Amino acid sequence: MAARADDTAALLRRVPAFQELGGTELDAVAAVAVPRSFDRGQAVFHAGDGSDTCYIVRSGHARATREHPDGRQITLATFGPGDIFGELAMFDDEHRSATVEATEALEALAILGGDMRRLMREHSEIAVKLAVSLVRRLRGANERLARQSFQTVQSRVASVLAQLVEQAQLDGAPDRDVSIRATQSDVAKLAGSSRESASRFLAVLERAGVISQGRGRLTVHDPPALDRYVY
Repeated sequence: MAARADDTAALLRRVPAFQELGGTELDAVAAVAVPRSFDRGQAVFHAGDGSDTCYIVRSGHARATREHPDGRQITLATFGPGDIFGELAMFDDEHRSATVEATEALEALAILGGDMRRLMREHSEIAVKLAVSLVRRLRGANERLARQSFQTVQSRVASVLAQLVEQAQLDGAPDRDVSIRATQSDVAKLAGSSRESASRFLAVLERAGVISQGRGRLTVHDPPALDRYVY
């Protein structure tokens, strides 16, 4: 049991929202974290659901999506080991703003919002440090959105590929020939573009030898070359 608690605290230490916490504070959070498992394609929660739990990915991957009233769907973010999602549940119980589903078998830690709010009442330093971390994340998200608003489709697609490569390398992928589980549709949703526009640019990258495309996968042969298309 002690070993599992140590593993949980070590995982929490990797999460940006908890990086400001000290050892005793991490142990307090680890004590209320509960393991959860989800099958590939299973929804962790849906847009409109009550917001009562946040999740930290231990292994596997998930994605957050929103659907437009006309049926179009956009991927807002992807999550891998060490990432947190649904974190606003630590502060309030508003409805979920997006759907999160497992894109492969997913192991996660679940922390009830009520438990976190109790810890924040009992340990005011936890509340202050979490607020600082979340403000930094919000500022970073705003900066990314501002950059994207001025980018072309090609630049956004190249940026998405670079981010997916970075995530894969954090999970142990090599420096070159990085295999990514993503379809053209997945890339388009992440880039906020139509599938047709993303497909045309992916074909340009393939002809240039930067990537190759397979069934449900992309291989980025030369990750640094993506920087030439980001502006």
